[in-house]
Amino acid sequence: MPKFPTFPTLYDEVLTIYISKLNKWGYLNPGQIKGGTLSWSWRGNQTANISIWVNTHSKTPYLELNYKCQNKPINYKVELVSVSSNLGKGRVWYFLCPHTGKRCRNLYLVGERFLHREAFTGCLYEKQTYSNYKRGLDKLFEKAFRSERLYEQLYKKHFKTHYAGKPTKRYLKLMKKIQESEQLTPDQIERLYLI
Repeated sequence: MPKFPTFPTLYDEVLTIYISKLNKWGYLNPGQIKGGTLSWSWRGNQTANISIWVNTHSKTPYLELNYKCQNKPINYKVELVSVSSNLGKGRVWYFLCPHTGKRCRNLYLVGERFLHREAFTGCLYEKQTYSNYKRGLDKLFEKAFRSERLYEQLYKKHFKTHYAGKPTKRYLKLMKKIQESEQLTPDQIERLYLI
């Protein structure tokens, strides 16, 4: 008898709030209260939006979320915590998940609330659903067609190839990947299309 198929919830497809984007948009500046709307769209059509307030002025900074889920109004706060950067420049912000109590950089909406990924069971990232065969194909296609992307990274503004006269680890890693993609022969690339 065949196995009954399971269709897990994918983190890649659910609504996500990123702390890095809130920081980029100026919500996490110290000593302020700022409100706004977060919107999500797919193929140019808006799929969802929520209203947010970020308070970094209080002793315990927080993000307040206000939205409707299946016509049910939902309003709650997610505590924000900051720690000193390991580089000694500024602070790094995190969400404090109201369910797990863990620090995290992303909150996912599975069900009715935005929470840390470990608060949910049965959810996966899309790559985790791939078979070994599909993962192998992905690696092969990536080697064959990634060289253009790698050269873009290599010639990006402010990219450091050397530091104190020695090549940087990032530069060496990029060069290794470029060499791997250039070693593929035209026959190997042609075989990819026959698979």
